[in-house]
Amino acid sequence: MAEKKSLGKEFTKGIIAENPVLRLVLGTCPTLATTTSVESALGMGLAASIVLVCSNIVISALRKVIPDKVRIPAYIVIIASFVTIVQMAVKAFLPSLDEQLGVYLPLIVVNCIILGRAEAFASKNPVLASAIDGLGMGVGFTAALFLMSSVREIFGAGTFLGTNIPVIGNNPMLIFILPPGGFFVFGILMAVVNKMAESKGKQRAELRGCEACPMAQNCSLNKKAECEAKEKPAVKAAAPAEEKKEVAEA
Repeated sequence: MAEKKSLGKEFTKGIIAENPVLRLVLGTCPTLATTTSVESALGMGLAASIVLVCSNIVISALRKVIPDKVRIPAYIVIIASFVTIVQMAVKAFLPSLDEQLGVYLPLIVVNCIILGRAEAFASKNPVLASAIDGLGMGVGFTAALFLMSSVREIFGAGTFLGTNIPVIGNNPMLIFILPPGGFFVFGILMAVVNKMAESKGKQRAELRGCEACPMAQNCSLNKKAECEAKEKPAVKAAAPAEEKKEVAEA
């Protein structure tokens, strides 16, 4: 019973509490780029979810085999393999969707949501829990894309899934399907979610730097910054010693 409750929590956290787009603020590039229509948004969400679940399962199954030093390249190879499979399937069976998604479909390989879950969760947990985590994050990502695309397509094109909407269809606000409209809708959704989070005593979601990345501790850029920070005090400490030496010689 406790295990089922735990797995249920792993699934729901990606939809609400740790929604990758609206709470963790990850994957904003494909979110803004593919939400001009509901069809393309759902296609991107489904493709990313399949890759997320499959890569989580494989990475979790191989977590004790993959050497620590090459785990990130190994994760990327695994993710790229599933992205290639999904891309070939979309090209074969849904060519119109492939045309809509364009370069953003192969770019799932470097999607920070997928790579982040591989490093933060799948590499440390059993296969079933990793699969549930990937599914929950995928559903949360798809839900966020659906909300954004619904607002943008309805007000920007006057349609929903290609079906014309009376009144709005005759006077669409084209700004909503342009980049400024994407940022506007994204900001509104973030504000609503932050308000709901604050009402429950939770921290606001905000766009942060490298410290928010699940791989920040092992990032080469982060280690370089730490080394520079350690060297600076040593330089400052050496300066007074040199001044004392000059005074003594004088």
